[in-house]
Amino acid sequence: MSQKLRIALDHRNPEEMEILQLRLQGKGYQVIPLNLLKNAIGLLYLDPPDLVIVDLSTEIAILQTFIQDLKRESYFTPVPLIGLIPEVIADRMEWEKFPLDDFIRLPIVYAELFNRIALSLERMKRVFDNNPLTRLPGNTSIQRAIQLALGQEVAVCYLDINDFKPYNDVYGFARGDEVINMVARIISNAVKPYGEKCFAGHIGGDDFVFITPLDESEKICQKIIDHFNMIVSDLFGEEEKSKRFYIAKNRKGEIEKIPLLGLAIAVIPMTNPVMNHYGKVAESAASLKKLAKRSNGSRYVVERRSS
Repeated sequence: MSQKLRIALDHRNPEEMEILQLRLQGKGYQVIPLNLLKNAIGLLYLDPPDLVIVDLSTEIAILQTFIQDLKRESYFTPVPLIGLIPEVIADRMEWEKFPLDDFIRLPIVYAELFNRIALSLERMKRVFDNNPLTRLPGNTSIQRAIQLALGQEVAVCYLDINDFKPYNDVYGFARGDEVINMVARIISNAVKPYGEKCFAGHIGGDDFVFITPLDESEKICQKIIDHFNMIVSDLFGEEEKSKRFYIAKNRKGEIEKIPLLGLAIAVIPMTNPVMNHYGKVAESAASLKKLAKRSNGSRYVVERRSS
C-alpha cells in the first residue's frame, strides 16, 4: 500500500485548523500539525513532510523568518510551501521576503486549495526530476515510462556518445555540454512527430533513453545517427576531421588516437516476453551498447534474443 502524502500545517485559528485538518485528511493526506513558535525547522527534519502550508494572517515576522529559514535549507528546497493569505494583504505582499511556492487567499475555497496542492506536488516532481542541462525528464520519469512500455508495441532505446570523456577532457566542459544539448535536441526532434507513443529522457552525463513505435524504431535511430553525423564535423578542427582522430588520454590515462564522436544505440523491443521488468531492459541495453561500440562511428543494435 502506498504511503499517504504528508502535509505540515500551521494555522493561527484553532477552530479553522481543525476543519482544515479534517478536510485534508478527507482527501487522503496525512496532516502534521506545526507550531511555528517552537523549533519548527528542527521538527521538520525529524518528521519531513511532502508539502507545507502556513497561515500568514497573523505573526508575520515569525512566519517571515520561518519561511526564509526553510527555503535556505537545501534539504527542503523540493518541498512546496503554500501560504494562506488574507485578501486585504494579498495584493501588497513583498514576495522576495516571503519566498512561497504558491498561495491562496483567505477565507479558504477548498476546491482551489486542493487543486493548488496537487499542482504544487506535480510541479515539484517535474522540476526536480528533469535534467538541469537538457531539461529532459530524468531517472524517475524514465523508469516509469519503461514500466509502462513493457509488453507494448514500442522499442526502448538506450543511447550514449562514444568516447565522450576524452572529448570533454580535451575540448572542455562547455564544449562537452554543447554536445550533450545537441544530442538531446536531435533525439527530441526525432521522436516528437510520433506523439504520445514516444518519450525522450536524459539519464545523466552522455546517457539518454528514448521510446519509439516498434515499427519505426530503426528508422528513427538511423535518423538520429544521420543528424548527429551531419553536425559532428563542426565539433572538430580540419586536421582532426581529415585524420578522423585526435590525440588524447584514454580512461586508463594512456595517450592514444581517439576516434571522432559517434553514437551507440541499443534497441530493445518491448514485445519480447523476456523484457518483463525495468531491470531486464537495462541489463539488455548494457550488453547491446557494448556491441554497438565495437565498430568505429555510429551504430544501432537491435535485441533479437528471446531468452
